[in-house]
Amino acid sequence: MRITRRQAIGGLAALATLPATRLFAQGKLALPTSPITLNVADVAGNLALTQKAIENYAAAKPNLVSKITFTKAPAPELPGKLKAQQAANRLDIDLVLTGTDALSAGLEQDLWVKLLPDHSASLPDLKAIYQEPAHRMLALGKDHGVVVTYYPSGPLLEYMPDRVKKVPTTVEELLAWAKENPNKFLYARPANSGPGRTFLMGLPYLLGDSDPHDPVKGWDKTWAYLKELHKYIEYYPTGTGALMKELGEGTRDMTVSTTGWDINPRVLGVVSKEAAVAPLKGFHWVADAHYMCVPKGIAEEKLAVLLDLMSFLLTPEQQAYTYDQGYFYPGPAVKDVPLSMAPKESQDALAEFGRKEYADWIANNPIEVPLDPAAMVVAFRRWDEEVAGKKS
Repeated sequence: MRITRRQAIGGLAALATLPATRLFAQGKLALPTSPITLNVADVAGNLALTQKAIENYAAAKPNLVSKITFTKAPAPELPGKLKAQQAANRLDIDLVLTGTDALSAGLEQDLWVKLLPDHSASLPDLKAIYQEPAHRMLALGKDHGVVVTYYPSGPLLEYMPDRVKKVPTTVEELLAWAKENPNKFLYARPANSGPGRTFLMGLPYLLGDSDPHDPVKGWDKTWAYLKELHKYIEYYPTGTGALMKELGEGTRDMTVSTTGWDINPRVLGVVSKEAAVAPLKGFHWVADAHYMCVPKGIAEEKLAVLLDLMSFLLTPEQQAYTYDQGYFYPGPAVKDVPLSMAPKESQDALAEFGRKEYADWIANNPIEVPLDPAAMVVAFRRWDEEVAGKKS
């Protein structure tokens, strides 16, 4: 269709009235002319995977960044803090590294800058570079979060071979084992635990529930199973770290785990190297990811630098740092990042504490995305009220 001069002039006039952020959204934002300070808040433990790469960015771009500060906080505290800062127009957090928990809370409260497709010109082609499950995880960010790390997660059983002689192979056998060995199986409260929520979201697949993505109408078998299993569980820890400590000390014999929570506590010596893992028959991986989110109210020049930082963190060379010591195994969200690219300490840790069977399990079992944020909140609430009751 031909555009007349009048239409073209009218279009330019309309553009001139747009706020600067919308005008720049048509292309790349202008980078600052002098270096700035960036403040990064981590509410997911993500800095264990990305801090070195972020520091590499500061070293590579001294013309853009003079200093980067890092802070860590529990995910539930962040949304209220951000909202108060935004209301007072005194934002002191520029980038948030988060899991699906604070991501979803921020979406509910409209805390995040919309990144996609508004600023796609400043980012790599995400569909082209991401691993396929990581690209599916991107959808959970609802265009306001960019995936920086990914792993297939779980659920897996983790146990001590010297104390568990007959390892359950099905959910029915797990229930029977828990009944025969009361208080020796334990999992943490799903709202506070990656393995806990992975177990919660993985059960509908294992039990053949009618709709694994609907915890209200589609999880009849799952809720019944968890209520029965509850009878043989002493209590629910409020975090995975405390749970792994109990497994390592011998208080418990078996728990639910993920690839990262299997490997990393053994690297750190919290759990014995001899601990073993097993999948349950017919299991589906329930993936997990960490996201980069930008709070609303940020200065435009900072947003330009953050988009450049995000692009830098998604290069294969920087993604290789996310292998870490198996905390989020494997870790890279993008394709073609073999372990051979990772630092030597990562390669050594995974050579000693990694598991060769993981490659086969990841390749040959379905990988599902977790519940969307609203459904996850409902699932957590139902678990707290209907399963744990007073024991939570």
